[in-house]
Amino acid sequence: MSEKRRAEIEAKRAKLAELRKARADRQKADAERRASEGAGPSVARRDVDDLVSALIGPGSRVDSAVDSPVSSVPGTPALGQISLPGPSALSLSGRLSRQSDVTSDTRLSMGTTLIHSQNGATENVIEREMTPRIVPDLIDIEQELFELPQKERVIYNKEVQTMEIETEPAAVSEEEIRERIMREREAAEAERIAHEQELEAESKQLDEEIAQEIREMTEEEKLSIFSAPEFLDFVEQSTKIIQRALNDNYDYIRDYTIGAESGPEASEGRIKCVCAFYDERYTKNRSITDIDWSPKYPELSCASYNKNPAALNEPDGIVAVWNLHLLERPEFVFHSQSDVLSVTFSPFHSNLVFGGTYSGQILLWDTRSKHLPVLKTPLSAAGHTHPVYAMQMVGTQNAHNLITSSTDGTVCSWLVDMLAQPQETLELIHSGHNKTGEVAITSLNFPDNETTTFWVGTEEGNVYQANRYDRAGAKAGLNPYDVYKGHAGPVMGVHFHPLVGPVDFSDLFLTCAVDWTVKLWRAKSLAKPSTSVTHVPPLYSFDEADDYVYDARWHPTHPALFGTVDGAGKFDIWNLNHDTEVPVVSTTVGSGRALNKLRWERKDGRRAAVGGSDGRLYIYDIGDMALPRESEWTDMQRTVANMTGGGGGAYVNGIGDESARIMAGR
Repeated sequence: MSEKRRAEIEAKRAKLAELRKARADRQKADAERRASEGAGPSVARRDVDDLVSALIGPGSRVDSAVDSPVSSVPGTPALGQISLPGPSALSLSGRLSRQSDVTSDTRLSMGTTLIHSQNGATENVIEREMTPRIVPDLIDIEQELFELPQKERVIYNKEVQTMEIETEPAAVSEEEIRERIMREREAAEAERIAHEQELEAESKQLDEEIAQEIREMTEEEKLSIFSAPEFLDFVEQSTKIIQRALNDNYDYIRDYTIGAESGPEASEGRIKCVCAFYDERYTKNRSITDIDWSPKYPELSCASYNKNPAALNEPDGIVAVWNLHLLERPEFVFHSQSDVLSVTFSPFHSNLVFGGTYSGQILLWDTRSKHLPVLKTPLSAAGHTHPVYAMQMVGTQNAHNLITSSTDGTVCSWLVDMLAQPQETLELIHSGHNKTGEVAITSLNFPDNETTTFWVGTEEGNVYQANRYDRAGAKAGLNPYDVYKGHAGPVMGVHFHPLVGPVDFSDLFLTCAVDWTVKLWRAKSLAKPSTSVTHVPPLYSFDEADDYVYDARWHPTHPALFGTVDGAGKFDIWNLNHDTEVPVVSTTVGSGRALNKLRWERKDGRRAAVGGSDGRLYIYDIGDMALPRESEWTDMQRTVANMTGGGGGAYVNGIGDESARIMAGR
């Protein structure tokens, strides 16, 4: 390596010397050229003077004639009209006819000029001597002269042609050859040793320079580096990437030539716990209050948490975004000054997360920002001043709103980019209540493709239908006439059937309450509003639970599948086409502590996220149960018809018969 470096240095030195020499040569050539240009005119002038002197002689006054123009003398005739007296004459070209006349001492007279006075009196005759002006014609001629070498004459004689020349080298003895070889070897060895010594010295010098550059940092320098924000961000991002790679369960050495073995994958009638998200630092002594899945990244889910009573310096509420490829810690952690009771991903902006708090504030976090919210609503009467337990995003990509509800009966509509004040505020008031007209909202849900009409569950156990705006036959606000009465305690969850498949079941919705039951309802047609108080009974009641039922959710792709979680820590999966009496799968999650929320994965519903009072977010894989058969929709039609007591309540093209007889649950 040192020989290569030395060769590079030598090559650079040689190139530098060559460039310097070339620059010096250019400067020298420029100086010579400037000197030759400056001396050129004087040499040419001397040559002209010598030529003129040779022609007209040294005694002439040509120089004075050249310096004195003819036109300076008044009355001087033109040069072409001048005739010289005497035997010699001067031609127009300025050459003299006879050389003898030029060399004479007599001054040439160019003639006399008569000047008349203006009054016509005496004529004054002034005689002036004129000297011819000679202007030589100069021609520049460049010619290269070559000196041809003379041809060498070769003379041959007999001795040259016949003399013998010895061409054989002189004999060298063996001893001389050995001595020469030994000297060459000694010289090569000495050169090699000198080169090695030189390289060793250079290596030592480099080691000393490196040792000077690399030194042990002090504790203050280490602390300043470790506490730098850039260093912390680098460590955070790098460790996330490493942990994602380590948590990848793919078998990189799998041999595909061997027959596949039956793995622990979830199959029909079996579910598998994929992972349980928990972080001692963030989620200790906290309970999960709400869950949601990312609409864009199926591996991301978020959970909201309440206060940790044992940690006074930590934020009261947090939202953790968990990654299925990062099990040891959350991908993002967002802070709140109050307990976060509801959370949702924006379905139109994958970076935005909304949260509703116990204080009534609506918070907006951005995954591209830090822990604190980027926007939040003010604590004023214009928004919520009571706990916000329910929120939902409705609309389309270009026109959508965030709908939130609080326990004082206030429903607000917010624009995503402006949380300073709500776009709309709606007070749900029921005049039939005894002490107060407020409706304490505990849950809220919009049917698919619906942005105006929604249903709310209340603390009194009833479910009401409400409108955001005035529409045909109904006013904005709570509809007090249609009362979905069936629960004996506060309603904890409301969820409408998703609009998927060939048959429309979107008028069916589930409710769960603290009376240990889950009930199936059919929403009343909006085209036939009631004008008097009407109690709408449920289609069916599922009474299998042994504790408070905190959440019930329809499966996103299977028409007859839904799941429930209760206070006993049980996660139940129901399939109405198989059985309406008992769930097809029932499992106790974790240590058996209460489960608060359930959410299905948005894409295909293969995974379910459940969480509760132990602060752990459990991810379950339900396997092939998430894959519906083609006959599931027609089977669901028959199931609903049987619930309503025969064919009277059967679905025809997705439209239910309102006059069907209601059959009570078991």
